Amino acid sequence: MPLPSLGRAKNGKHREPAREQQVEAAPDHDLENYLAALAPEGDVETTGSGRRFGNAQVYQLRLSLVANEQLRELAARHQTSPLALAQEWITQRLAWETQGQQSSQY
Repeated sequence: MPLPSLGRAKNGKHREPAREQQVEAAPDHDLENYLAALAPEGDVETTGSGRRFGNAQVYQLRLSLVANEQLRELAARHQTSPLALAQEWITQRLAWETQGQQSSQY
């Protein structure tokens, strides 16, 4: 049983790729346009530790098992996620701290 030629003509030279293969290799402009429409126009966003996410900074926070469970329970009572609750608390605390510093300056 003869083996397939694996891209070589009988004279040993490489054959030209088939027309079908050339069409498949052409860039997909519809896909490129779709992906470009989904891509952010400004800064690249990421959730990598400490990297930029739009105009925000991403931090990792490690909590003890007890603190984590407390956060989950409180978030469930407030009908929100633990992450959203922690972000809200940090934002409130920053505002409080900043306000305290400003009033001590006067």
